[in-house]
Amino acid sequence: MNILQNLGIEVISQSKKEVILEIKISDKHLQPYGIMHGGMNTILAETAASIGANLNMEDGFVGVGVDVNTHHLQPVKSGILQTVASPIRIGNNTQVWQVITHKKNSTENTSFSTITIQKIKR
Repeated sequence: MNILQNLGIEVISQSKKEVILEIKISDKHLQPYGIMHGGMNTILAETAASIGANLNMEDGFVGVGVDVNTHHLQPVKSGILQTVASPIRIGNNTQVWQVITHKKNSTENTSFSTITIQKIKR
């Protein structure tokens, strides 16, 4: 079982220019105080950026996260989160992606991340 299956992360759409993920928050995503663990924001962000970055890689290479910067903007206790990743720069060896997470059907962002992806030989 991979991390997406284990945590219930669903890939809604994926392309070289945008990746959308969703997750329904449950007890397994919460820290002891009843709020979603902040690490979930980072997992969602790096996962979405990595999927998009790898769609931009040529055969024989894979993109891996080398830097993640996540800002937790609002606490989350329940509901469905939607994560949207889009590239800021797609270079020959590195890519930089921005990722915004918000409650589904809401314009209020719950986190914002930038992810740097490095190209390595598979």
